[in-house]
Amino acid sequence: MTGVDEPLRTDPVADSRPEPGGLGGRFWRLWSASAVSNLADGIVKIALPLVAIGYTTSPVLVAGVAAAFSLPWLLFALPAGALVDRLDRRRVMLAANTLRATLFGALAVAVALDAGSIWLLYVVAFGVGVAETLYDTSAQSILPQLVPRESLPRANGQLSAVELAANQFIGPPLAGFLVAAGAAVALAGPAGLWAVAVAVLLLLVGGRFRVPRDAPSTLRADITEGLGFLWRHRLLRTLATMVGVGNFTTNAMFAVLVLYAVGPDSAIGLTEPGYGIFLTTVAAGIVLGSLAAGWIEGRLGRARALGVSVLAMAAVVGAPALSTNPFVLGAVFFGGGILLAAWNVITISLRQRITPDRLLGRVNSSYRLLAWGSMPVGALAGGLLAELFGLRAVFAIMGLVVLTLLFGMRQVTDANIDAAERDAVAG
Repeated sequence: MTGVDEPLRTDPVADSRPEPGGLGGRFWRLWSASAVSNLADGIVKIALPLVAIGYTTSPVLVAGVAAAFSLPWLLFALPAGALVDRLDRRRVMLAANTLRATLFGALAVAVALDAGSIWLLYVVAFGVGVAETLYDTSAQSILPQLVPRESLPRANGQLSAVELAANQFIGPPLAGFLVAAGAAVALAGPAGLWAVAVAVLLLLVGGRFRVPRDAPSTLRADITEGLGFLWRHRLLRTLATMVGVGNFTTNAMFAVLVLYAVGPDSAIGLTEPGYGIFLTTVAAGIVLGSLAAGWIEGRLGRARALGVSVLAMAAVVGAPALSTNPFVLGAVFFGGGILLAAWNVITISLRQRITPDRLLGRVNSSYRLLAWGSMPVGALAGGLLAELFGLRAVFAIMGLVVLTLLFGMRQVTDANIDAAERDAVAG
């Protein structure tokens, strides 16, 4: 990959080339920092709304905290990618986690002194969201500088597994215990974890992680170049479109699933705790799939694995239209989670291989913009369809929409994937 594999001794990132023979110690430092950072993220997404209800009972104001947290992905994803391609990626990660720790530490102090408010939560949530765009984009873009290109699927699988385990399994229940101990304690917890992540990242040494630039340019020109590369690359453009449509459908489905599943008068009839356990089947499948992605790719090949993943997504989204048995649905969700994780690992690794390193931050952020940007639109569409046609219709319609992604598989073939990788190496 350009900027990583080329043996140019004048390259400013030459000292940060991947370590030969496996993942290496620098990868495991990144892995450790990612685990701690995502544990903090998992606490935050539960703790912030719980703290918010101490200041207001307005559903709109409470929901606004989550909106403030996710809004930066729509506003700053593209500038974040351009900055990641301009600056030392390790230092960007250090700065982002330092900012997050500082903001939450200050918020914890304010809450402890009875100086907190819902509006202060908005400000901190937005600031932490901005820092997240920088950290996540840098973490995904720095990986090809840490491990050999042939090890990217394994490395992405390990990262995906620990990120989800920390964010989905450990963080939320830990947040409940922390909130029970006090709002200030719940806010100080993530601040401390981000500080630990900073300490781990300081151990990530071995060279500079700044990509060389051919000539000075404006931020706008950098963003345009990154978007242009994505648009002109037919394979990447197809995958990006498929990701956007996929996230649209899954968010439409999950936005109304709670109404279909919870309560004695619902179709499935789960309790609130039962619903939480029900949803962990997807997360469990994704953790397992992240670790098994290399095996799945080896058994099926990349194109076939991606095609089967599309079918798995259609099954997850459409299954509630066909069954109300929670055990059947849980099994479908678990199996679907395995293959959805394989999709993520395969496509992220491919993107890292075929994107020039100097553009990787911008291409990654463009992907994330599309993925996150389609989520609120999908949730709104799910609600509107449910109002017009009923809940079961949402699952059926979105399941059929997912199946249209199979048309994209005409472009996502092993021959085209191999050709894109050869072109990247030649370039």
